[in-house]
Amino acid sequence: MTSEWSTARAVEVNGVRLGYRDSGDPAGPPVVLLHGSGSNARTWDRFAAHLTAAGHRAIAVDLRGHATSARTADYPLTGIRDDVLGLLDTLDLRDVVLVGHSVGGYAALAAALHSPELISRLVLEDLAAPPRRAERWSGTGPMQLLAAAATVAISRRDYALRAMRSIFRQLARPDPGWWARLGEVRQPTLILSGGPSSLIPPHRLADVAAAIPDARFTTIPVGHRVHSLAPDRFTTEVVAFLGKEIRSSSPSASPDVNVAPIASRLPASG
Repeated sequence: MTSEWSTARAVEVNGVRLGYRDSGDPAGPPVVLLHGSGSNARTWDRFAAHLTAAGHRAIAVDLRGHATSARTADYPLTGIRDDVLGLLDTLDLRDVVLVGHSVGGYAALAAALHSPELISRLVLEDLAAPPRRAERWSGTGPMQLLAAAATVAISRRDYALRAMRSIFRQLARPDPGWWARLGEVRQPTLILSGGPSSLIPPHRLADVAAAIPDARFTTIPVGHRVHSLAPDRFTTEVVAFLGKEIRSSSPSASPDVNVAPIASRLPASG
C-alpha cells in the first residue's frame, strides 16, 4: 500500500527490476532517495513529503534484494551503483541530488564518482564507509553490527538475507582504493553522523568529510537511523543544504545538533 504522497512504479534496469516511489512535480529538481540495507523506500515517506512541498520531485528506490525490487543471484556493490545510474538514465534524470542512508550512501557516492555529470549534490547519512585498514573488534564484528542496525529499521523482513550478508561482507573489508578516490568527488556534499551511539564510527565519517573537497559535516546524535529518529532535524539540515527554507517543529539549530564546516577537523581515525 502506498502513501498519499507517492505513486508506486517499477522499471527494468540492466536486467534488474527496480521498484520505486515517485511524487512531486515531474519538472521539479529531482532528489533520489536510497535506503540502507534491511530497509526500503517507505522509510523516506515523511522526508519525501517535505521535499515535494518544497517543489522537488522525490524518487525513493527499493535497492535490489529489497521490498518491491528483484532478488538477484549476487549483490556486488558495483551492481547496486549501476542500478542507481541505470535508473537515472531510464528516467532521463539530470542534475540529481542523491540522498543515501548507510549502504544507500555508499551507492550514492559511488554513482557520483562514476558519472559526476549527472549528479549535482550528495547527502550521505551515516554512510557505510569501509575501514581504511584492518581494525580490531572485540565481540561483535562490523557485519553483525550493521545487520543489527538494519533489523531494527523495519518490523517486517522485506529483503533477501543473501543481499544483507553479501553487502556486509564487502563493506567490512578494508578498501584503501575507496578512500583514495574521495578527493575526486566534485559535488557539494553533506555528511551526517548519528554520533557516538551510531554503529558507524563518527571519526570515520569525519575522515571521509575531510577527504572530500567540498564537504560539510553534521552530527545529530541519535544513532544510525537519523532520518527516522530525528526527522525534523534531519529535514532541516538537508533542505537547508539544498538551499530551501522549510518550516519545522524543531528549531534549525537544536543544542544537540553539531554542525561544522570541514575546515574544523575531528581527530583522525585509528
